[in-house]
Amino acid sequence: MESGAVQIAGLVLGGIGLVGTCAVTGLPQWRVTAFIENNIVVFETLWEGLWMNCIRQANIRMQCKIYDSLLALTPDLQAGRALMCIAVLLSFLAFMIAIVGMKCTQCAGDNERTKGLILLISGISFIFAGAIVLIPVSWTANQIIRDFYNPLVNAAQKRELGEAIYIGWATSLFLIAGGCILCCFCRNSEKTYKYSIPHKSASNIPRDAIARKTSSLYSKSQYV
Repeated sequence: MESGAVQIAGLVLGGIGLVGTCAVTGLPQWRVTAFIENNIVVFETLWEGLWMNCIRQANIRMQCKIYDSLLALTPDLQAGRALMCIAVLLSFLAFMIAIVGMKCTQCAGDNERTKGLILLISGISFIFAGAIVLIPVSWTANQIIRDFYNPLVNAAQKRELGEAIYIGWATSLFLIAGGCILCCFCRNSEKTYKYSIPHKSASNIPRDAIARKTSSLYSKSQYV
């Protein structure tokens, strides 16, 4: 029962990571900037994401526009678009595979070793998905920080870390934690499988076979 609860905890962490991966991929708050003009009550915020950019002004509805071309994106966002799509697909497959290998399900039968291997595949997939999410998020954050402290970059072109960056770091942590928990059950299942194999010993040998063997030895010794 305890192992089943830990498996469910790993599955829940992986599910949270899956939802977070989808959210980070769709959110436009990767690069955020705010301009406050002097003596004028104007507040304008620009959001830049993987798929669109949004402009929000005071007392005006937010307007979003999809990028006309992939070349309009910076290299970190171009790579982030491809990597995040791969992470969404990989985390979804890992989540579905984990459901098959759960102890409380009968999809893979009652073979503990088979379920352990299934959970191992799911755990490794979750870990890879977490690493893939971490790459574009950290790359974009590094680029934002470098441009922010670079005096050669115009102030209007400087950006700040958006909410999607922080959610991406948390998502990567959930995916890796859930994957590590699921990977631990493969080793436990192998141990239980080894201990469950019956070992042949003298106590398991029938007494009739021992009696027949001893009688045959005595019969052969009579001819010597």
